Amino acid sequence: MTGARINARIARPSPNHGPRAPGALPELLILHYTGMPTAAHALDRLCDPAAQVSAHYTVDEDGTVYAHVPEDRRAWHAGLSHWRGLGDVNSRSIGVEIVNPGHEFGYRPFPAPQMAAVAALCREIIDRHAIAADDVLGHSDVAPARKEDPGELFDWPGLAAQGIGLWPEPSDADVQPGDDALSTDALATLLARYGYNAAEPRALLSFQRHFHPAALIDHAGTGRPDAETIRRLRALLRQTGR
Repeated sequence: MTGARINARIARPSPNHGPRAPGALPELLILHYTGMPTAAHALDRLCDPAAQVSAHYTVDEDGTVYAHVPEDRRAWHAGLSHWRGLGDVNSRSIGVEIVNPGHEFGYRPFPAPQMAAVAALCREIIDRHAIAADDVLGHSDVAPARKEDPGELFDWPGLAAQGIGLWPEPSDADVQPGDDALSTDALATLLARYGYNAAEPRALLSFQRHFHPAALIDHAGTGRPDAETIRRLRALLRQTGR
């Protein structure tokens, strides 16, 4: 983990990037976990030409931020993904990796210094590119069939309280008769209105992982719908006017 410190960042350039699609500008901020045993493993992979993956930044558990790819370039972090019916999320986003071993290597809570650094970095990115709160997303939101990061232990509510991303604020207006027995098609329509690729069978699970993590415990991570999940989804649609 060597490099030159620049403006409280450590430069760790990755060769894995290219031009954004013509006319594409960053409008999404995608947060990931690294999902590797150590930070060193993750940094090496993000900077390995053979791996063909990268991100714009990585945030270590102690709050150290590594800069890999200039923000005007297309980093290779989201892979095959969609949001609001559009693909090539890489061309439309900034990608931030957050060091955590992930579900495969011992998923654990994200330390306070790390989350403070994530918040500061995200705030800068949001301000630079005028990214809307509802366009701050997890990797699992844009690629539900393949990904589950940054996962149910990530402090989305804490970030939202700082103006980074959204957190649902349900009211009585978000409860409708029959929500307990909402049809699959009706639920898919609501998920698609928010932005998910509802054709993916794990779209609901990804929504819960982000916006209702307790449901993963209640339903053993199966992505089963419940009234609280629907209430939170309706609340987000109301909050965003969709």
